[in-house]
Amino acid sequence: MNIQLRYFASIREALGTGSEALKTESRTLAALRAELVARGGAYADALAPGRAVRVALNQTMSEESAALTDGAEVGFFPPVTGG
Repeated sequence: MNIQLRYFASIREALGTGSEALKTESRTLAALRAELVARGGAYADALAPGRAVRVALNQTMSEESAALTDGAEVGFFPPVTGG
């Protein structure tokens, strides 16, 4: 399935991008996060298991057990963002 990823605040800074399109076989947010961590490098650091990261699915805060659907938008951001 094809999804759109959005990265915010310190995660965006660590990855050097605010968004990307991704073709994935992941079926849940947890599986997607694991897929991104498996890329290594900045992804492994920014999204590592145990690291506080909030996830939104189609602009709604979601648990990592939430199911992905084709065309979904997934946002990753630290638990506290400021402006």
